Amino acid sequence: MPRTPGHPALTPFGTTVFAEMTALAQQHDAVNLGQGFPDSDGPPEMLEAACRAIHDGLNQYPPGPGMPVLREAIAEHQSRFYGLTVDPGSEVQVTVGATEAIASTILALVRPCDEVVVLEPYYDSYAATIALAGGVRRTSILRFPDFAVDEASLRAAFSERTSVVLLNSPHNPTGRVLSRADLELVAELAREHDAWVVCDEVYEHLTFDGVEHVPMATLPGMRDRTVTISSAGKTFSATGWKVGWLTGPAHVVAAVRQIKQFTTFAHSGPFQVGVATALALPTERYAELASTLQTRRDLLVDGLCSAGLDVSVPAGTYFAVADVAPLGGTDAMAFCRRMPEELGVAGVPVAAFHDDTEAARSLVRFAFCKQEGVLREAARRLTRRVPVDRP
Repeated sequence: MPRTPGHPALTPFGTTVFAEMTALAQQHDAVNLGQGFPDSDGPPEMLEAACRAIHDGLNQYPPGPGMPVLREAIAEHQSRFYGLTVDPGSEVQVTVGATEAIASTILALVRPCDEVVVLEPYYDSYAATIALAGGVRRTSILRFPDFAVDEASLRAAFSERTSVVLLNSPHNPTGRVLSRADLELVAELAREHDAWVVCDEVYEHLTFDGVEHVPMATLPGMRDRTVTISSAGKTFSATGWKVGWLTGPAHVVAAVRQIKQFTTFAHSGPFQVGVATALALPTERYAELASTLQTRRDLLVDGLCSAGLDVSVPAGTYFAVADVAPLGGTDAMAFCRRMPEELGVAGVPVAAFHDDTEAARSLVRFAFCKQEGVLREAARRLTRRVPVDRP
């Protein structure tokens, strides 16, 4: 009898919570504020450029590192917004979304038994990727409602075995944007322990209320020990395109490229052309995208507050976290499994992003990257206040 299939490192993880909650939303015709995807398309210039590329015959394998037009656009983007000089040939790698960039980078940098420091809650692919690399996850918890970095906890997460800090800012699921002081603390600890810093910055342009996103690579002495990851999906409302990238020192990018060539090799040439067009849009267009999203954030937060919930107002991303205990959600995981049927709204339990699930027992993440009418309907349904907690 053949052995049971599956990678043993992934045994604890099961099906992603996003797939589960989206399926429940579809089953019960609920407003889906769980999975973080917009319900509108991105800039028309981007869409038109991809269509032209298809009709122009760019439908075969693109280069493994990414199409030159996109790598050059990424390098120009880093220079325009952050003053970072990046070589598009040796210091840029295009990937199948940010998730592949994260996985390939962790596999390139982490050896079995190396420790990886992450802020908790964390995006669910982080834990799975660290496990696949044979690494050990060490966490520092961000706690509701302000989700501030706890210096003592963060320091305690580092050891002589730390090889990587996997950082996410703006932070999913909390909406926290790490301050320069937060980043300087991480940089100090990374230098002290000779660790790489891998920064997931996919929400880099989606910050609100004048809050500034500061890339780790811009801090003194950090460019040469930082890998920066981003993507087009969140900024340009094209999550299905799965066009991501990473920038960093040439020898790290080469190591990542070696892994990628034996997994996906290359992908979606026409979409890469579209993303290159979007990256070159005027700066004011980026500001408009963030402003529109901020309006939707305010709409959702107001609705959640009107339903009697305590809400952490996010400074960035697509998401707001609320304490659903007033709706009877003392166990957010069970609450979210019943909410699509009983309240007609889907969210994601923040405990799914935690090792310490008690730290988020009654917390739910709601996505506001939706049309305003959809958000109003979700708020209307939640204010019915139908109790969903059961003995």
